[in-house]
Amino acid sequence: MKTICKMLRAGLGFVLMGAFLTAMAAAQCGTPTAKLHKQAWQAGDPAVLLTQVADLQEPIVGMWHVTFTAEGNSAGPPDGTPIDNAIVVWHSDHTEIMNSGRPAQDGDFCMGVWKKAGKSKYKLNHFAWGGNDTANAPSGVGNPTGPTRIVEVVTLSPDGNRYVGTFTLDATDTSGNPTAHLIGVIAGTRVTVETTIPDLL
Repeated sequence: MKTICKMLRAGLGFVLMGAFLTAMAAAQCGTPTAKLHKQAWQAGDPAVLLTQVADLQEPIVGMWHVTFTAEGNSAGPPDGTPIDNAIVVWHSDHTEIMNSGRPAQDGDFCMGVWKKAGKSKYKLNHFAWGGNDTANAPSGVGNPTGPTRIVEVVTLSPDGNRYVGTFTLDATDTSGNPTAHLIGVIAGTRVTVETTIPDLL
């Protein structure tokens, strides 16, 4: 009788061990029994906790339709003058790219870097590296012009679909001498998979 009990215990042990190893293998193979989530290390956390990547992404990240309008320039242009109409992408790595509505010969792609500046508030340091003047516009290419720096400070709406703020634009010649200084207001609307061309016009 003792021998039979020992054999039953041994057999039961093998069955339980097999079931345990099978469950581990299923979890490692990513079957529906395994619940996997995208995660990333949270830098500087002494507890070395895992945090979901989505929790680290700022809500400013995404594609935007953005308008720049002159405001507060005593020497002109008058308030309300459109300065630019652009498509902008704010990236999660704190870089940004803008497809300006200006002619391609003027340098219609430009880039920047951004940081969070407060609750729902962001600061962008943006450069249009070079382009051409309008000496032969619209059919020809003008003379080379130097870089332009645009600094933006924007605040995101509570729903995350709009932002407003201010911009300062400083243009230079190819030697870095100032050629223009403009200030104004900026407004952005998020572009989604439902956005249509009339929405942007």
